[in-house]
Amino acid sequence: MSAYIKAMPIKKKFFTPITIFLAVLVVHGLVFGFIRFVFGLGAVTNLNNQYPWGIWIGIDVAAGVALAAGGFTTAALAYIFNRDEFHDIARPALLTALLGYTFVAIGVAFDLGRYYYIYHPLYMWNGNSVLFEVGICVMAYLTVLYIEFLPVVTERFIGRVKLWGILAVLNKPIDKLLRFFDRIMEKALFFFIILGVVLSCLHQSSLGTLMMIAGSKIHPLWQSPIAPLMYLLSAFAVGFPMVIMESLISSRSFGLKPEMHVLSKLGKFVGPLLAVYLAFKLGDMAVRETYVHLNEFSLPTIMWLVEIVVGVIIPLRMFLYEKVLRSPFWLFIASILVVFGVLLNRFDNFVIAYTPLYSVEAYWPSYGEISVTVGVIALEILLYRLFVMIFPVISQPLTTPKSGMKIKLKGVVR
Repeated sequence: MSAYIKAMPIKKKFFTPITIFLAVLVVHGLVFGFIRFVFGLGAVTNLNNQYPWGIWIGIDVAAGVALAAGGFTTAALAYIFNRDEFHDIARPALLTALLGYTFVAIGVAFDLGRYYYIYHPLYMWNGNSVLFEVGICVMAYLTVLYIEFLPVVTERFIGRVKLWGILAVLNKPIDKLLRFFDRIMEKALFFFIILGVVLSCLHQSSLGTLMMIAGSKIHPLWQSPIAPLMYLLSAFAVGFPMVIMESLISSRSFGLKPEMHVLSKLGKFVGPLLAVYLAFKLGDMAVRETYVHLNEFSLPTIMWLVEIVVGVIIPLRMFLYEKVLRSPFWLFIASILVVFGVLLNRFDNFVIAYTPLYSVEAYWPSYGEISVTVGVIALEILLYRLFVMIFPVISQPLTTPKSGMKIKLKGVVR
């Protein structure tokens, strides 16, 4: 077999026992989503005047934004820092980020009481609001992600537009339009990559600002004047593990050989990033003396310890171990621990650590809230599978490359 590699659509069956199960979860979640939009938040959630947000913000939005960081971190590494060997995983990372941010917007729509006003930030500006900055940056970055994905669409359909019947007259105009966009993006793509990285850094840190200004409503173990920096550093740390995890799962699902020659190199960046995040986390605790709260036997203390030990310290040690970087199994375990740690951090910040001043009872997510969240995650997985089967996203080996075809050999164009 030749070592030629090229991004191509995956030729596999869409429906498998796992995808059918995921489809059932999607339908189950959509039922509760329909009830929420028809009868309001109170019909599905346990939210009230004291607890204005729950897991739809803590997991679907805050954690979703963090776990989609692989898009901008991989783009920066491959294109801005010009590391050619990582180009093969840039497209899967981009697709993961695109779907992640799309469902972040959907999660916000679910959580807003008046969801039909979600477009208001576009023209009702409030420059003093942190939440406004987050909303504008997320909308702008989501637009940038779709623009960055445009070359994948043009590559798939240029010369292959075949509409039927009376629509056949549109074949040539659509093909010309695709070629026009392809020429434009060839020159403008680098600008949008830089713009995407800047926008990502802005709203990743601003989510931390949102929790910082909450003041005494946030438990001291998480409330910090450097919360914006913490959020940004944790996004940097989880970006590459998310890409590694997604790549290994995709390889297993589609029967492909894992791209260990790329993933092992990517894993070498994770240890130092986790070390920097941990240093700031513990340094902030030492300066503010919030370690005294670790003497308490309480839910926040337990959750904080699990978040740091399981989600940071253990994978940090694993990513510094050469045998872990060479093993698909252990590399997957280390990556999923980092993803779990950052997801738990966002959940802890927005749900566990958040206590309203006048609350009379604790918030627990309802069955409907959990069902919608699970359904949204299942739908995102199914759409990822659908996209990689339609568009040239995942790089695959070619046994007999066509004459004159420019393809990548481990990141080098030949």
